[in-house]
Amino acid sequence: MHLRECLSCGHVACCDSSPNRHASAHFANTQHPVMRSFEPGEDWRWCFVDQVIV
Repeated sequence: MHLRECLSCGHVACCDSSPNRHASAHFANTQHPVMRSFEPGEDWRWCFVDQVIV
């Protein structure tokens, strides 16, 4: 399981590779568009609206 952090509110959730897909669920519930990797050494961000790494 890998963690993601919402850039809008700071909510930390599990990635889509996990069974519960909490990061995607957070987007669906809040429409907060961008999550960043919360893993050490990673600095990428994902935009749920555009479905791209930003």
